[in-house]
Amino acid sequence: MNKDLYKYEKELWLNGYENVAGCDEAGRGPLYGPVVCASVILPHDFVLEGLDDSKKLSEKKRNLYYPIIIKKALAVGISIVSAKEIDEINIYEASRKGMLRAIKSMNIKPDYIITDAMPLEGFTNIPCKSIIKGDAKSITIAAASVIAKVTRDRIMYSEDKKHPEYLFAKHKGYPTKKHIELLNKYGIIDGYRLTYAPVKKYIDKHK
Repeated sequence: MNKDLYKYEKELWLNGYENVAGCDEAGRGPLYGPVVCASVILPHDFVLEGLDDSKKLSEKKRNLYYPIIIKKALAVGISIVSAKEIDEINIYEASRKGMLRAIKSMNIKPDYIITDAMPLEGFTNIPCKSIIKGDAKSITIAAASVIAKVTRDRIMYSEDKKHPEYLFAKHKGYPTKKHIELLNKYGIIDGYRLTYAPVKKYIDKHK
């Protein structure tokens, strides 16, 4: 295990912050579906060999780690922010709001919050720190990234069953060439982010 992944947590534990919550989100870029935010508090003796930023892990590894994190974590919070809400307040604010909701939903109130590049100062009275590429630098944020990603992927598999023609299981709502072709072929359904450029382009074209 890369011991550097515990650097931020160890510093905070030494300074008396017992319950450190790591937060991350999945799904800022897709044209379709929600953004999913997760918050995780890990025990001080937590070890999970190979855990890293969810984007660096295979889907098989993420699915393997997900139940282990759920079981071993002291607390896990998940928040799902809909496409409609993303359109209303923009993806950045939706991600921040989702993280705050995920933190509030946990059964333990954290002493300190660390996030993957999302400043929460001024939005919570809990001390916090935003870390650039935090999901690759902190074990707690990495754990949150896996929870968020697996949760969102499961939502997209469910959407795929409802709308198989859009191939959501394949591209997960991201703006791939194939997805944009399918969007132009089948049109907009509930769940698309209407403020995102390829979707706006479709709307403008079909006015």
